Amino acid sequence: MNGHSIAAKSDVPLPLVQIAALGGLLVVIDAAGPALHHTYGSAAFVALMAVHAACAAWVTRLALYHESIAALAIVLCVALMTRGLLLATPPYLSTDVWRYVWDGRVQGAGINPYLYVPAAPELAHLRDTAIFPNINRADYAPTIYPPSAQWIFYLVTRFADGMRAMKVAMVAFDVATIAALVAILHRLGRPLLLVAAYAWHPLPIWEIAGNGHVDAAMLAFLMWSLWLALAGRTQVAGALATLAALVKPTALLALPVYWRPWDWRLVLIVGGLATLMYVPFLPAGWGVLGFGPGYLREEGLLSGTGLWLPQLFAPAQPLPTWLVVALYGAGALLLAGIALQAGFRRDRSPEASIGSMLLLVLVFLDILAPNYPWYFLVLVAFLPLSPAVSPWILPTFAFAFYDVIGPADPTWISLRITKVTLYLLTTIAIVLDIRSGRLPGLTGRGAKSP
Repeated sequence: MNGHSIAAKSDVPLPLVQIAALGGLLVVIDAAGPALHHTYGSAAFVALMAVHAACAAWVTRLALYHESIAALAIVLCVALMTRGLLLATPPYLSTDVWRYVWDGRVQGAGINPYLYVPAAPELAHLRDTAIFPNINRADYAPTIYPPSAQWIFYLVTRFADGMRAMKVAMVAFDVATIAALVAILHRLGRPLLLVAAYAWHPLPIWEIAGNGHVDAAMLAFLMWSLWLALAGRTQVAGALATLAALVKPTALLALPVYWRPWDWRLVLIVGGLATLMYVPFLPAGWGVLGFGPGYLREEGLLSGTGLWLPQLFAPAQPLPTWLVVALYGAGALLLAGIALQAGFRRDRSPEASIGSMLLLVLVFLDILAPNYPWYFLVLVAFLPLSPAVSPWILPTFAFAFYDVIGPADPTWISLRITKVTLYLLTTIAIVLDIRSGRLPGLTGRGAKSP
């Protein structure tokens, strides 16, 4: 099918009925989700979210046989309805959005957000009973968020200084991501209905509309940068990817894909823009790193307890320094090899570019093994664009990482079991995806189209 126009592939209305029925089911799931979570526990909630993701996957299968304006309209309407439901729900899985509002408020008062922890005496006049009590790590952690995120927090709080306004802004970025994915699918000549893999997946709905995570901004910048790169505007794409990385650093992994051998212009653009974005915050000195070093310690990434592979053999035990260095060294070499292959690849097709970027993101997450579901949002953005199986695993079962109700909840599965199981399955799936051609290998062999 020519993806530059939407035409019905079948005169049989059954696929359209299925899409409408699945959409109705998602609305019910997201409306009842919080109550069901608290009533029946984490295991039931994780299973419910897996059903949610399965609905998204089913529509992507239907996209291969049926596509119409009506089907796309249903997908987009359901996407907006489910986001509206969670937007109206106070965040209970994460409190990060309160820190966003606080950082914006601090900047609005003319204070560098990297200078003080929220509980510092210097910020006493900014505290209230609505925002401050909900900030996590308020007494020991300065902000961790880079400059692009800080600018977003500042601008949003100039319009409204509250949690709801911040969530609305993040949903706006989420909608921009959906638009970017539709634009990319249109450029690639693929069924636009594939956007359901992102628009209907539970992770963006719950982590962006529900919890208001700033990763939404990173995704919007990153996906529009990918659209620009596929249009041949790699330098502008690199600039936009840099802005994305200054929201969440994961977006840096796009740059090797956009880079062409010995093209120093992209390097200069990235370096210059990053420097420019940091300039207003430089009076904080090394404080511009924020809580980054403390976060690495807290998550066990310096001691090795946060890595998933050693937990197979020595759960919760700090590793010898030499072993931590060796594990990270091996991971860095692997990541560097994939990045070099991406930068020097001969195949500059859209499939190769998307596959290389996805492989970099998958390996990066597999090495660092984050414990928080919203880190996997970037994988969901690739679901409409890639036939790979591996990026479905972590986002679909990500809610198992939450201990909001557990471990007092008897249905809660321990973090160690969750982490080892999901990352092991993802690793196996990555290998199988490479062997099947769904992801590119280090030999430079391109990935298949969906």
